[in-house]
Amino acid sequence: MKMIIRAHVYISGRVQGVFFRASTRDKARELGLKGWVRNLADGRVEAVFEGEEEKVREMIEWCHKGPVLASVSNVDVRIEKPTHEYDEFEIRY
Repeated sequence: MKMIIRAHVYISGRVQGVFFRASTRDKARELGLKGWVRNLADGRVEAVFEGEEEKVREMIEWCHKGPVLASVSNVDVRIEKPTHEYDEFEIRY
């Protein structure tokens, strides 16, 4: 059985106004992950990814680059205990 993990991620840089949330949602869904992504008032993007460990780690690697127009300066990752509370991956406002 594959291990399920949860990652709480904060992405810094030019990550708002560059389709970061929509691109994150699309990539997470492609990988079969559940959770959410949202913009923060301080200019960062916050996301929670939950799913198979290999897929979550692939998503975290993607966050270091993001979509074409993004310029990521830092990715802060906290691995947490999965909660299994999400049915899909969504953008939060």
